[in-house]
Amino acid sequence: QVQVVDSGGGSVQAGGSLRLSCVVSGGAAFGNLFCIYTIQWYRQAPGKEREFVSSIDRSGITVYADSVKGRFTASQDNTKNSFYLQMNALNPEDTAMYYCRRERTRVRGPCTAPSSVWGQGTQVTVSS
Repeated sequence: QVQVVDSGGGSVQAGGSLRLSCVVSGGAAFGNLFCIYTIQWYRQAPGKEREFVSSIDRSGITVYADSVKGRFTASQDNTKNSFYLQMNALNPEDTAMYYCRRERTRVRGPCTAPSSVWGQGTQVTVSS
């Protein structure tokens, strides 16, 4: 059973940094030749909808929301099925619950694992 566990949140002052971690277990993080996944980061602030932050695929290609470009960096450690979101120059608008997600993006054959698995979330609070 595939599980996603995210961690690393905390409280920092504006201008500070945090590194979030995401560990995928129970299967290859990016899947196989038939079922291909990406690892994504989302966040949800109080009273707002969950929004996309970043993603990384098996080729190491990263995508970022405009609001975090130049400040956040997604990376991976394939040997450990671990993923990271380095967040620099944080500001109060970055305050949110951050979630890691393993999302299936391509199907070329039979897939038995869930198409989407979310982590439990980790809280990031940035004070001014």
